[in-house]
Amino acid sequence: MIELNVAALRRIGLTHPIAARLAACDRGLPARVTSVHRASLLLHDGDREVPARPHPGLPAMPAVGDWVLFDLDDHGAAWVRTLVDPVNALVRRGADGGRQRLAANVDTALLVMALDGDFNPRRLERYLMVARSCDVAPVVVLTKGDLVPDGDDKAAQLGARLPAAVPVVRVHAQAPEAATLLAPWLGAGQTLVLLGMSGVGKSTLTNTLTGALQATGGVRDGDDRGRHTTTARSLHMCPDGACVIDTPGLRSWQPDADDDDVDAAFDDIGTLAAGCRFHDCTHTAEPGCAVRAAIDADRLRNYHKLLREVRHAAQTPLDRIAERSKWKVLKRDAKARAKAKW
Repeated sequence: MIELNVAALRRIGLTHPIAARLAACDRGLPARVTSVHRASLLLHDGDREVPARPHPGLPAMPAVGDWVLFDLDDHGAAWVRTLVDPVNALVRRGADGGRQRLAANVDTALLVMALDGDFNPRRLERYLMVARSCDVAPVVVLTKGDLVPDGDDKAAQLGARLPAAVPVVRVHAQAPEAATLLAPWLGAGQTLVLLGMSGVGKSTLTNTLTGALQATGGVRDGDDRGRHTTTARSLHMCPDGACVIDTPGLRSWQPDADDDDVDAAFDDIGTLAAGCRFHDCTHTAEPGCAVRAAIDADRLRNYHKLLREVRHAAQTPLDRIAERSKWKVLKRDAKARAKAKW
């Protein structure tokens, strides 16, 4: 059993579940991954940063936020030999269907969206589904409301559209008051991850909350598209003991989710569905649908779109072939019936 300096490790997000997993290990020095490069890692042991390399026998490359055990070789170089089983992980699917771990051991996801040209409720609902699918509590953070005349209207629109259980906080990313507004999620030992497009103020907000000195950038003239100032995920420590993981802007995100995760992100639809006339109502064209009568039409379309995405992603190649064959048969039968009527 290894010895844990709980006070030091608490500064980098040690929780009871992680402490129990670390204590069950029999060798190595505990640390947390703060950044990942091609073939190297930067760790923090609660007192100092430690450059390290993954041991060739490590089963997978750690992600930012992972807890690991390392040791030093005869030359003083650090080698990570054990990847501690994470409590959760933010994962997305690649274009090839493979899974990419983006961050691990996260308590809260700050879903950052600007109220200027970046405003996109549909994309925010996708991020909300990503958080729910990874068992991470979501908090919507709205920035740049002072730069547009309709910031109040957009914030009100979003508040009416999202489930009441999802907190929505408006901040000025550079103002010290941002830390006060987000204080409920910045307790000692808590880990937060910032998700959002480039240029919405994630790195600026990280600097405000942690005192980090990351480079920040503006947006392009004309379309408010962000510049990719942040190019890698990184973990930073807050003065009161929380940790913040900053991430690059992601223009596309295929979540590693299923029907239940979509339903969790749109739980208001599930609640209203109990009032539909038909128990198997799809909320598309059925009479007596309680969902269509109460839910924003664009939100409902996004719900169906995300359901189609996750179902398609879950299909095997054989499933897709069978589905295409089924639709070919249905189209052929429909043409035959139409021809018979003539």
